[in-house]
Amino acid sequence: MSGAANVHATAIVIGATGLLFVGPSGTGKSAAALQCLHEARGRGLPAALVSDDQVLVREDDGLLLARAPASIAGLIEVRGAGIVRMETAGEAVLHRAVRPIAPPFAERVPPEGETAEILPGHFLPLTRLPLLAGCTAFSVLATLHPEILRK
Repeated sequence: MSGAANVHATAIVIGATGLLFVGPSGTGKSAAALQCLHEARGRGLPAALVSDDQVLVREDDGLLLARAPASIAGLIEVRGAGIVRMETAGEAVLHRAVRPIAPPFAERVPPEGETAEILPGHFLPLTRLPLLAGCTAFSVLATLHPEILRK
């Protein structure tokens, strides 16, 4: 992907919605993305991995596009268990950044209109995804953004 930047993140697509899981190492990006993929598929929604850990992101006509580096395409890390192969999408338009956060939470309510700068000068709306006991990452994400439930 010419002109693409390598971003430390995990990208998936559910239906037509491209999601980029962002945050520091060890915060649950891969685990939350994997859980969302499996639950979305279980609900009959089309869902696929784009890339795990390294995402090549480029801007094209105002859209941010993501794809995997060839060396890791189709692979996702299951922390503590290893790297596994899974179905992937070749390229996806990114619509939203998602940041998994574990308790205790510093704030009860995040700032309104929060964004994440993915490439210099290119932002995505940011959703903080609280990893709540008794709730799946997908159920929390679907509650915050019911549009991802559309096929």
